[in-house]
Amino acid sequence: MTDRLVLAVPSKGRLMDDAIAALAAAGLTVRKPASARSYRGTCDELPEIEVAFVSASEIARHVLTGAAHFGITGEDLVREYGADEDTRAEIVRPLGFGHADVVVAVPDFWLDVASMADLDRLADVFRARHGRPLRVATKYLNLTRRHFAIHGVSDYRLVESSGATEGTPAAGTADLIVDITSTGETLRANALRVIDGGVILRSEANVFRSRSAPCSPAIDAAMADVVRRIG
Repeated sequence: MTDRLVLAVPSKGRLMDDAIAALAAAGLTVRKPASARSYRGTCDELPEIEVAFVSASEIARHVLTGAAHFGITGEDLVREYGADEDTRAEIVRPLGFGHADVVVAVPDFWLDVASMADLDRLADVFRARHGRPLRVATKYLNLTRRHFAIHGVSDYRLVESSGATEGTPAAGTADLIVDITSTGETLRANALRVIDGGVILRSEANVFRSRSAPCSPAIDAAMADVVRRIG
């Protein structure tokens, strides 16, 4: 068992910069690896910390599987990855950046669909008229299933999206979408709108602590120090 605490940080972009700045404000100076090929950094104040620079989605996996003791990533990614996420990770502190909502959005011309209840009714009509279920394009398969089940929407088919989800209704590959939005501008540009009851999650970047990562007396002490500084 290693005696090094693993802190997972976004590996690039604005999220990385904001995460490093948030840690610095808490008194933890993170140093990026000197080599562009390395993904391991250090922390000046706590040399026993190993900083792992990985993608935001991988951070969610690392925290929930115990590969990292702490991670900075969006709540949407953590909740998408694990149905039992609350038993495997906890939020230490929201960080106030990376704000985005996971939403259900439909074409503007669906004038009679204003809510999730309307969507449930439309599914029956759609099946009778077109002989197939509604197609929902999304990267958030688990969040979509849970939200639709809560609202009693069952006659639909998920279309997994790996690209520009908001363009799938216009392209004819989906009828509606579940996607993430910060300002709503991209949805409006693609003639889409969020329906009532369609906000699945209001997400932001958080410091997450794993409940399943391996521990030792040294790691426990380092974890307590991190929580004291960040929390």
